[in-house]
Amino acid sequence: MGKGCTPRGHRILALNDFSHFRAIEPEAYHQSSMPLESLLLSRDPEVIRVLQPALEKLFVDVEVCRGVSSGQEILRTEKFDAIIVDCDDLKGALSVLEGLRKSASNKNSVTFAILNGSTTTQQAFHMGANFVLQKPISALNAKRCLSAAINFMIRERRRYFRHPVEMSATISFGEGQKLKVTLTNISEGGMAILFRSPLPKSAVSTASFKLPGTATPLEPKVQIAWMDESGRAGLRFIDVPKESRAQLDAWLAEQCEKMVPASG
Repeated sequence: MGKGCTPRGHRILALNDFSHFRAIEPEAYHQSSMPLESLLLSRDPEVIRVLQPALEKLFVDVEVCRGVSSGQEILRTEKFDAIIVDCDDLKGALSVLEGLRKSASNKNSVTFAILNGSTTTQQAFHMGANFVLQKPISALNAKRCLSAAINFMIRERRRYFRHPVEMSATISFGEGQKLKVTLTNISEGGMAILFRSPLPKSAVSTASFKLPGTATPLEPKVQIAWMDESGRAGLRFIDVPKESRAQLDAWLAEQCEKMVPASG
């Protein structure tokens, strides 16, 4: 089997064919997105030597974990944008890869499987890997593979990123019933609110609010995902008009950019 990085897709690519990916320059990424975080699960010194600086050059923070048990504990309690698992040379690591898609915190993280002859590329993809790296890993292949994956990491980060806000919103229910609430955070998938009046358990309602610095109100259809006795609730977006979706995505991307520290 050839050496290199294989991205998951509708077909298996030639292992060094990256012609259809647009690599992001580290400086451009640093200026256009918030810092990313990764977990490298490996005790192979050569893997760590190659991948750690490759990740850091792309402005991806990396936490190295050398044990399966400690890695599983970290993954239970922390969220990572990328998870890299040394599958064949770390006993029990395959179970970590298999369990990621079932985990609450990291089921959507971009996942890399590092293979060394025992596990096939197809098996790694079946277990949930998005990219596969074959040992020995060269600095060039590491850079190409990680650069190809950056867009996926950014997209996932923006998807779950919750931006804190404090602004008024109106929730409209059936038969003309409306409720004034305070919106406390917002993401691509929904928003959190504070409310003082009883919140009807309506299946579907419509929220109306203006994002800071914008003139056009958004009016997504929402559904209650959770609520507690202190007057807080989470609302899931179930239908967002096309123009509203574009406005929300652009606004969230702008907030992400503001969180990046100025490069020195």
